[in-house]
Amino acid sequence: MRTDNGTAPDAAGADTGGGAARLQALFEGHRLTPTQRRIAHCMVRRAADAPFLSSVELAELAGVSQPSVTRFAVALGFDGYPALRKHLRDVAPAEPPVAEGAYNEYQQAVQSEIDNLRHLAALLADPAPVERAGRLLAESRPLPVLGLRAASAQAGGFAYFARKVHPDVRLLDEGGTMLADRIDAAQRAGAGALLCFALPRHPREVVEGLEYARESGLTVVTVADSAFAPVARHSDLLLPGAVGTGLAFDTACAPMLLGRVLLEAMCDALPDAQARLEEFDAKAVARGLFVE
Repeated sequence: MRTDNGTAPDAAGADTGGGAARLQALFEGHRLTPTQRRIAHCMVRRAADAPFLSSVELAELAGVSQPSVTRFAVALGFDGYPALRKHLRDVAPAEPPVAEGAYNEYQQAVQSEIDNLRHLAALLADPAPVERAGRLLAESRPLPVLGLRAASAQAGGFAYFARKVHPDVRLLDEGGTMLADRIDAAQRAGAGALLCFALPRHPREVVEGLEYARESGLTVVTVADSAFAPVARHSDLLLPGAVGTGLAFDTACAPMLLGRVLLEAMCDALPDAQARLEEFDAKAVARGLFVE
């Protein structure tokens, strides 16, 4: 099944963090074609199973041809797929793949999201990229936040909270011919960076919008489902948070949490963030804004 916000669902068997991180390190630095990036993304998602998959099985999971898998292995510097699989087995933990059938499909979806969050926690062991992103977002006045289609909820949620501490946040949640105009307006007003939430299936206008933003001189920070997403080559700093694909529509707990982590990093870089929050709370109490 392929939906407006998802790719073909994967079965259970996601990695808990270490194997996926090793695979990403193996793939980074190589110029991969879109088909090869698709294979790489599939292997990261199925990192626990990857060392045990045949080239035919991997091709079926990624939705590509078996020769494409062979060319992918050669592009990484191996003689062929068997050599790549042997390398993965040599560096993988000595644990068998997770047994399928232990959970029903709804439990599998939850377990997949738990695995995604564990993977995110492993990536955040190095906080430097998030801290750098937080500084870029804090310094950008105004701060445009882009998210279309499936990612509009992530962008809207970030913008809602960011406005409590940042003086000028501009939500870009509609595409079309006006998107470039709104990017232009933000850049003319002094914006130095743009934050984008990009989730599958990736709209063409997001890719084009990021390309235009960089041509306009903005630094693009992107939260995407994978380091191999189509938006990667148009991003100055990409922070990956995998989506769950076990249900008819993708689940995006890791990208949502990553957005909140970015908010925290931005608050740390804004000297008056705490004062703004306290001012908002005082006004909310005076207005009776929330019920207790």
